[in-house]
Amino acid sequence: METQQGQFYLFGQRRFLPFFITQFLGALNDNLFKNALLVIIVSSGISTSASNTNFLTNLAAGLFILPYFLFSTTAGQLADKYDKAWLIRRIKFAEILIMLVGGYALYTSNVMLMMSILFLLGVQSAFFGPIKYSIIPQHLSPKELMAGNAQVGMGTFVSILIGTLMGAWLVSYQSGALLVAAVAVLFALGGWWASCAIPDAPADKGDIHIGLNPLSDAIRNISLARENPTVFFCIMAISWFWLFGGSFLTQVPNFAVTVLYGHPALISVLLGAFIIGVAIGSVLCAKVSGEQVEPGLIPFGAIGLSLFSADLYFASGSYQLANNGIENIVPLTFFGLSGGIRVFVDLVFIGMFGGIFIVPLYAMVQSRSASNKRARIIAANNVFNAIFMVAGAILGIVCLSLIQMSIPQFFALISAANAGFLIFLIWHVPEFKLRFLAWITNNRDKQH
Repeated sequence: METQQGQFYLFGQRRFLPFFITQFLGALNDNLFKNALLVIIVSSGISTSASNTNFLTNLAAGLFILPYFLFSTTAGQLADKYDKAWLIRRIKFAEILIMLVGGYALYTSNVMLMMSILFLLGVQSAFFGPIKYSIIPQHLSPKELMAGNAQVGMGTFVSILIGTLMGAWLVSYQSGALLVAAVAVLFALGGWWASCAIPDAPADKGDIHIGLNPLSDAIRNISLARENPTVFFCIMAISWFWLFGGSFLTQVPNFAVTVLYGHPALISVLLGAFIIGVAIGSVLCAKVSGEQVEPGLIPFGAIGLSLFSADLYFASGSYQLANNGIENIVPLTFFGLSGGIRVFVDLVFIGMFGGIFIVPLYAMVQSRSASNKRARIIAANNVFNAIFMVAGAILGIVCLSLIQMSIPQFFALISAANAGFLIFLIWHVPEFKLRFLAWITNNRDKQH
């Protein structure tokens, strides 16, 4: 059992490890190619002007998100109709072909082809998403759900970090495009190889109609999610975290350079702080919850998110006052300056409480959804995730460009909005508040 063997014993299980490797390499590849593409657009002279560069970078982000709107519902239907392991193997084989063409696109600096490949990567991610979270409860017991989701969450965010950094690093070499192409194909082959070892995961019900209308099918999937109010509000909370986290991650590069006066290398350090924090929080969440899905951790995570994002506002102000506008600060110098460590710790804890917030939400959706509807409900969640991510981008544009807030002020606004969302959540799902109070009481009693 998990409490006897430790949560990492799942890595020794065939019913988990091949799937973990598959999803890890997939997320790594997506971010490797996407960031390499962005670096090439910005630095290689493909774009002839700053406005053209901004257009291409925003287009790249949009093309990766668009498939989640278009194909998530179909993906959910397929995952509920067919064997999930069989589907994963075909998705991963398609990734090999995509990366082969993507490598050629990078090597030839063909912008249109690169954008097309980015769209196709979004398509395969959209099809993989509902399978990813619906196969976990098929292969793991209810007592293993928290640990399993924690490992997947940790792996996903670590792979995002590694892929992002690796994409920028490989492109910096003289034959960077060729290196990215070779590594991307290698990772795709590794993901397919690992997927071949995933145990079968047959569908509970095979007579599901596969619709071709994204809008009507999405509405139908949302209706399935609304059958259980707790599941529906868990989905809303997951999507809110995507808005919250996306808002932070999007602003970190500009925050590092313009607010903290940092060298571009500081961007990677701060992004790493947030992402590693999420990974730590995911693992910690599974440890403190034991062998049960613990809803009480959700308010705890949300409170931590608000507290440390609010502190980031004050820490940024203190840092600016103390350092008097010294520019181009390298990471080592940053940690030696007044307030530098505080900013870094805030970002780590924001990520950590994010992990604590998100893991039980996914576990609750999995455990409380009917097995023959689970993938379609998760597909509805993916649609909401995409909507909330777009909403977060629009919010950033309005606050930072139109209203002309500073980035620390924007972080403070997100902190306040998160506190408001927590009130909204526990108002509609009192179980979260009750389980939170019970969890606090139980842990206090254990200490005494």
